Amino acid sequence: MDTKQALIKNALALGNTYKEYREVVSNHVRSNTTTGTNQADALINYTKLNDARMKRLDKTTKISEGHQTIFSNYQKKVTWLVLTESWCGDAAQSLPVLNKIALLIPHLTLKVVLRDQHKQLMEHFLTNDAMAIPKLIAVDGVSGDIIGTWGPRPSVATKMVTDYKAANGSLSPEFKKDLQVWYTKDKGQSIIEDITQVLT
Repeated sequence: MDTKQALIKNALALGNTYKEYREVVSNHVRSNTTTGTNQADALINYTKLNDARMKRLDKTTKISEGHQTIFSNYQKKVTWLVLTESWCGDAAQSLPVLNKIALLIPHLTLKVVLRDQHKQLMEHFLTNDAMAIPKLIAVDGVSGDIIGTWGPRPSVATKMVTDYKAANGSLSPEFKKDLQVWYTKDKGQSIIEDITQVLT
């Protein structure tokens, strides 16, 4: 077993179910804290905002009949390991959708771990040299091989971010607000399309 596989195995053993992760986030909201070592007010406020976002998405995310059929017919045994933090806006928009998909796939297990507790693992899955989250690692349930990754954003949003950075250098607060508006309008459909591609 190589280092990467050993790190994944360790993370999976420590990982939370989605329901447990949601409880972790809710507990941080109640105690006015956030996941991770940085307890800045901004990150604490993002955690509160994200808890509300996830509650809404848990209730409102809809998967079309066509996609439901694709997911329910997927027979491979697979585990999804997602690296995240409670303050991450992209993660709050993505995790409820990933969970809804996971519930439809017969032999799929979803586990969630905190990035800052698994930095060594995260370093194997950087996006443009950054520890960007959420990051989904799909692991074959039989061989333990990595069979795909996804994240930190849906492909449509990734292009929006890349284009904006190319034109402006860095992401402005206004752009970040616009991105959250895009997520709200998209209703998780771009994530569903992306994951369909990962599976097929």
